[in-house]
Amino acid sequence: MTGSQTQWWTTDGAPPRVATPAPDPAAGPASDRAPDHAARTQPPSRRDRRSGRDRQERERQEGRRRTLVVTLVVLALLGGAGYVVASLLAGDDEPAGTQAVRKVSDFSGPGHGSVRVTIEADSGAAAIGAALVEAGVVADADVFAEVYTSQDAGEIAPGTYELALEMSSADAVAALLDPASKASLTVTLPEGLASWQILAKVSEKTTIPLADLQAAAQDPEAIGLPPQAGGKVEGWLAAGTYEVPSDAGAAKVLGQLVARTVKDLTDRGVDPDVWQSVLTKASLVQREMTVDSTRATFARLIENRLEKERPLEIPATVSYGAGTTSPPTEAMRADTGNPYNTYVNLGLPPTPIATPGAASLDAVLAPADGDWLFWTMVDAETGETVFAVTYDEFQEMVAQIDAAKDE
Repeated sequence: MTGSQTQWWTTDGAPPRVATPAPDPAAGPASDRAPDHAARTQPPSRRDRRSGRDRQERERQEGRRRTLVVTLVVLALLGGAGYVVASLLAGDDEPAGTQAVRKVSDFSGPGHGSVRVTIEADSGAAAIGAALVEAGVVADADVFAEVYTSQDAGEIAPGTYELALEMSSADAVAALLDPASKASLTVTLPEGLASWQILAKVSEKTTIPLADLQAAAQDPEAIGLPPQAGGKVEGWLAAGTYEVPSDAGAAKVLGQLVARTVKDLTDRGVDPDVWQSVLTKASLVQREMTVDSTRATFARLIENRLEKERPLEIPATVSYGAGTTSPPTEAMRADTGNPYNTYVNLGLPPTPIATPGAASLDAVLAPADGDWLFWTMVDAETGETVFAVTYDEFQEMVAQIDAAKDE
């Protein structure tokens, strides 16, 4: 076959047999019939048209179904995303058990590893819980606070503690109440101590070698000593209670003491230019007066003597310069080689002679009003002291005191 028709072949290579349709007797002679191709181009029958319309309708319905399915899937995805966002925004407002677990409210067990946490003085349950959460010890500050307050097992002392990471709140409370967990040592320094006494006490309480503390005391930069001190730590090692980390070195410990003195002066609004003189005067008040009620009066007496350029004649300064805590002898009072001998030298001694307390600092900053120049202690046990303006008045008071002792 030739022309535009395609040749189709059987599998055995022979041309296919084509059945020739028998002539239709009713159609008349072959010469009177239209060619075969004309029959193929006739308009489709009604049945064919109906079948085509049904097929198109089915295709349109299938298309609508596919569109509906895609739309539903997209809406479902959007709805799911919206639920997640709403759930996150709702947070803890959702009823218990209806929201996915998004954060751990409490760890379980004793934890792992170790971390140091410092509990500041006067910290409440909430503040302690916040410090523990920040350090990674407990999961939730509120849960910790609830556990702590419900146990009523005592107060957690300030200090530095060695704790595990990711502890349960109950285990954290137990550890904080156990003295063995403390990673710091408590050192209490009384008021009125000289620097060498302070260094000895710090060494005793912390096991830091005394030689290391003495070396640190001579390194102003290492301990943050202000230039006003002239390189001398006397008077700058503040009294008080300190939590000292067990691994702290000498410079760090002394730096804590110096920093507190600077803070005490700054908080009182003292001009840095007079820091040293204020500490020196306060140290004299501290060592000579033993009760607070007499400190402001003695602070005024010091100012009066300085203004009149009279020797201060304070026994405690002589003893300090002589390296003793005992009352000075007459020979010690006459020693002109002692720079701290305020019987023979005018003005303030070269440095403070002790660490002053808050009451002595306040007395120097706000001395009492009066013209006192003389004083004498009536009773060493009670600290009772009397003051006089003139020497004659002073002599009369001394005579009365002596007479009372003889009775």
